[in-house]
Amino acid sequence: MMSHKIELATPQDTEAIIQFQLAMASETEGITLDYETVREGVKAAIADDSKALYLLAKNEEDQVIGSLMLTTEWSDWNNGVYYWIQSVYVRPDDRKQGVFSELFELAKSIAQSQNAGALRLYVDEHNLVAQKVYQSLGMHPSHYLMYEL
Repeated sequence: MMSHKIELATPQDTEAIIQFQLAMASETEGITLDYETVREGVKAAIADDSKALYLLAKNEEDQVIGSLMLTTEWSDWNNGVYYWIQSVYVRPDDRKQGVFSELFELAKSIAQSQNAGALRLYVDEHNLVAQKVYQSLGMHPSHYLMYEL
């Protein structure tokens, strides 16, 4: 398995992250996101790490080939934070090469370093490929269901 450069995003990575978000929405949900809204959202998160951290995987040419967004949630039950993996995307040509696994390992390390109560993510119930990947990394289904309004 190839080792990639894994790092935190900087403002110079904004356009790559935007393109990943647009592609992910199209691929996974068949929706077209508004470019300007996504751009402002990505810029806001990069500028304020209390909103989110973007973890990036780069290849030998320093091109961004994968990303995930890491956010936190406060738990009063545990007097601590839970970390959430969101917005996972790996370029199609770079899939099945360990890119997500390497991003996941950094996310896990960050969560552990902050004594997080959990490292969580949500996945479409029909995305069996992603579920198998998450389980292969030691994650397991939660007993919670997600509702939204």
